[in-house]
Amino acid sequence: MKRRILAAVALSLVGSAGWAAAAELKVYSTIGVQAALEELTPKFEQASGHKLVITWNTAAVLTRRLQAGETADVLVLTRASLDTLAKEGKAAAEPTFASSGMGLVVKKGAARPDISSADAFKRTLLHAATIAYSDPAHGGASGVYLSKLLERMGIAEQVKAKTKHPPQGGNAAILVANGEAALAIQQVPEVISVAGVEFVGELPADLNNVTTYAASAVPGTKQEDGAKALVKFLHSPEAAAVFKARGLTRR
Repeated sequence: MKRRILAAVALSLVGSAGWAAAAELKVYSTIGVQAALEELTPKFEQASGHKLVITWNTAAVLTRRLQAGETADVLVLTRASLDTLAKEGKAAAEPTFASSGMGLVVKKGAARPDISSADAFKRTLLHAATIAYSDPAHGGASGVYLSKLLERMGIAEQVKAKTKHPPQGGNAAILVANGEAALAIQQVPEVISVAGVEFVGELPADLNNVTTYAASAVPGTKQEDGAKALVKFLHSPEAAAVFKARGLTRR
């Protein structure tokens, strides 16, 4: 069954791009979809013959690098970042292929805090010994949003002293896994990809922030056929199944 699926994907890719010789594709991708794209990479490579060379970081950091003159063949970014680059002629406007909310994790085996409502979530943050989330200074979408949410909730100063940030472009859940933080909040696909942590759930609906993701071939790339084939593959049913298993949806 798996071979038939891969064969069907290969035929679809061939038909859509007029097909060209296999090439190395330089991909700039947000860490928001890293676990899913790492799983999908060998499937695409086997079906297409292309080789993906992926640079991972937050969408904000990658956007700044591209604006500074760096180049790639394919961009896999947040919808907002891709739209910004499209306005500058550095990407094409493409539809969303997946989205994700923000989730909270604790160390595996630890007590599961209550985040079932806005009030419960607030109490959990106030009672937590240490909290990890991405540094808003680096521009990561979840970190920027959470810092503003804490201000809106009126607890920014109380939480500040016990906040830890992972290195630039890093995953806050790693700080929970290694014992540096009691809980971590970041995009669901990111936090659930770390071994040694337990997923408690998404933030309450009225506090949650949904990030959407889109991919584009870079205008003028010499690997246009392969780049467009990868973008199409990310919209395929096979890719959608992997995204779902990794905490992404198409809401």
